[in-house]
Amino acid sequence: MIYEILLADLTTDLPSAVRLQSLVRTLRESFHAGAVCLLRLDDDVLSPVAVDGLVREALGRRFVVAQHPRLAAILASRSTVAFAPNSTLPDPYDGLLEHHVGEALPVHDCMGISLYVEGNLWGALTLDALEAGTFDREAHAQLQRLMLPVAAAVRMTRLEQDIRGLRLVRQDAPELLSERREGEILGQSGQLRQLLQELDVVADSELPVLLTGETGVGKDLFAHRLHQHSRRRRKPLVQVNCAALPESLAESELFGHVKGAFSGAGNARPGRFEAADGGTLFLDEVGELPLGIQAKLLRTLQNGEIQRLGEDKPRKVNVRVIAATNRQLHDSVRDGHFRADLYHRLSVYPVPIPPLRERGGDVLVLAGHFLELNRARLGVRSLRLSPASEQALCRYDWPGNVRELEHVISRAAIKALSRGAVREDIITLEPELLDLAGDSQGSVATATEAGINTGATPDSADLVSGPPPVSLQQATNDAQRRAIEQALMQSKNNWAAAARLLEIDPSNLHKLAKRLGMK
Repeated sequence: MIYEILLADLTTDLPSAVRLQSLVRTLRESFHAGAVCLLRLDDDVLSPVAVDGLVREALGRRFVVAQHPRLAAILASRSTVAFAPNSTLPDPYDGLLEHHVGEALPVHDCMGISLYVEGNLWGALTLDALEAGTFDREAHAQLQRLMLPVAAAVRMTRLEQDIRGLRLVRQDAPELLSERREGEILGQSGQLRQLLQELDVVADSELPVLLTGETGVGKDLFAHRLHQHSRRRRKPLVQVNCAALPESLAESELFGHVKGAFSGAGNARPGRFEAADGGTLFLDEVGELPLGIQAKLLRTLQNGEIQRLGEDKPRKVNVRVIAATNRQLHDSVRDGHFRADLYHRLSVYPVPIPPLRERGGDVLVLAGHFLELNRARLGVRSLRLSPASEQALCRYDWPGNVRELEHVISRAAIKALSRGAVREDIITLEPELLDLAGDSQGSVATATEAGINTGATPDSADLVSGPPPVSLQQATNDAQRRAIEQALMQSKNNWAAAARLLEIDPSNLHKLAKRLGMK
């Protein structure tokens, strides 16, 4: 019966993600399993692509095969591999089952099998059951027989992705048949999927791309993806942090210099444009470039020529430019801090990167990734989120985006160890360890329910039951926000004039306003 169900899915027009999800759900029901996971192998790492019975953050886990002996044993065999209920080998899914979050798996059955597609090792399929004896010899044999339709489903999914452009497949770039882990962009939300599909299409063009978005959204990862899926992928990708370029050295860094061009120029040196010749130049924080350098950059984009500092003869370069900024460049153009002609040259194809708060459940997928990284880094058996912590992460606004989430998870893991957590146990991170500034009400409630002393006394009961006190950071932010609003009102919404009133640099004012959520 299960064979017929799997074959029926193959002949049904289903989205790729739905087909694989249906596959693991069918296997779970047919084998009476507690959890099923389909994992893809990239180099020495297994990545879940479809799960059923595991928490959502499991999709963000990346299992280094050498660190997980059960997974290594499964990959090493072409037959079904079963583990005895009393096996001493650690289970990679400890604490990840939907209804047993944070708990070590009780005595249970576990089996898995390696998955080959077109003769090549593609990944693995694992099944876990909470009751010993669920997977008997017949179940082992049946899983072996089902590998044909499972491999067919994976192969069809891959072909559909190739056809729809979700992966760029070329005869001269076979390495792109499987996703590269370096700079991997994690997430399952519809908004992210649509963005990645758009990027993969524009990557094949030679158009300049302007990536915009808040600080911490990972614009550099999207720039790397554009390069890896472009015709220039075999040539260099050179990254320049424009905000870190001193104005006195910016021209030399970008365009190079000849010997003796300035004091200290003992030798001729090519610039970043020449280093990226034939490839891609990624100008990060391009809005921070001085106006003088902007004019020279515009000339290079127009003519495909650069001129080393101190040299009369121009040099031809063939470079695709990808730029990124967390500024609103059209405001900078209006205020006279960025050239309008350069802005239009760079933003031939603008791509806004969505903030984390607009990506739905992706926060849990990313959290799972950072949890696994910290588990390996700190040498602990298992690192998990409690259900309350998952709710707190989804409720939080993430002003610092993915970068802030990474720091929150790393900090919470270290706090747990410093407060006495044992590395050999499953370490569950509770909301108070996350220390989310914008979720103070939820943190107080959780701490109270957990019996943690919050410093409340009988006389302060009304304060605890009422609105949470304003933190010093929040009070500071409110004061800065009011000062900026007043300056903008007095300067008739002219940001440059407002910066003069506040006696700060205009670029710093833009950054501060962005951080405060005013732009």
